[in-house]
Amino acid sequence: MKTMKRAGLLALAMLAAGTAARADELVIATTGGLMRNEMEKWFYLPFTEETGTEVIPFDIEVPDQWARAEGMIRTGNVEFDIVTATGPDLVDKAEMLMDIPCDTLENVKEYALPGACQPKGIARTTGGMVLTYNTETYADNPPESWADFWDVETYPGPRGLPDTGDRDWWLPTVALLADGVAKEDLYPLDLDRAYAKLEEIRPHIAVWWKTGNQVQQIMRDNEVAMTMAYSGRALKVIQDGSPFAMAWDGAIRDTGYLAVLKGAPNPEGAMNFINFFYGAADGHPGFIQAVGYATSSTIGLSQLPEDEQKLYATYPANYEVLVDPDFEWIGANRDELRERWTNWLLQ
Repeated sequence: MKTMKRAGLLALAMLAAGTAARADELVIATTGGLMRNEMEKWFYLPFTEETGTEVIPFDIEVPDQWARAEGMIRTGNVEFDIVTATGPDLVDKAEMLMDIPCDTLENVKEYALPGACQPKGIARTTGGMVLTYNTETYADNPPESWADFWDVETYPGPRGLPDTGDRDWWLPTVALLADGVAKEDLYPLDLDRAYAKLEEIRPHIAVWWKTGNQVQQIMRDNEVAMTMAYSGRALKVIQDGSPFAMAWDGAIRDTGYLAVLKGAPNPEGAMNFINFFYGAADGHPGFIQAVGYATSSTIGLSQLPEDEQKLYATYPANYEVLVDPDFEWIGANRDELRERWTNWLLQ
């Protein structure tokens, strides 16, 4: 069995040479670092042990992955089997992706949370863009919703919001929640109403954070009393002892998906891995704890102590109050969303 370093070198060599993966190999394009290392530890290597199919990770950032995949499909020389996808990718890149047979993968049928298996991808990890607040600042009356985030009289203190990632639809979404729109009525987004609400909170935003590291730092340094944050980033700050907590009501579901490219050299192996991933009972708890995000297999989170389960997006009480984004609408209106956001922020 090859080490992670050797597997990475093999992937580079294989892709550079343009050779196709054999039936006993599976190439998975994924971001590097912690996520790749923990996927290898808890899932890739155990899958190889069980099936004899060697998983070859290829470290690549998602935008570069899609650029490379588009070239592969255009030339008919597809070398990735499984790719990493966001929710919008499942819409924007649908023509590049195989259908996921949700009803025929036994472990997926048995263990997948509602909505985890989509026609073009299946959830790998799920978190949320969540309201995170200082428990010492609001010890007597903790905020519970985005309406509370906007209520600067009851909940005084500096705020943080993102100017990164998908903020062009994240923030209009939570602004409408703060303005009283029910989550099932959010889409299509009423952008005029949303930006009128964002204008109310704008003077109280102390930090427009740009990275996951920055949002953690402003929490640790007490630059903000509450902020929107990636739930995994917030969890790490909480576990390190900073006095923060998460309010899950209205958090935006943030899922990373496994998807299979059309023309993949080993589509059967890809589906076998997806099925294995959802049923790998021994792998999920350690993986979840290491990466700070829950898988969408019920076999995973349920093995952790319940107090710990409550810190993750897929805990049942949290999962049922998440906002489920309408990526069809978001994808169809992305240019308008980006233009509206950019113009507003520069005002």
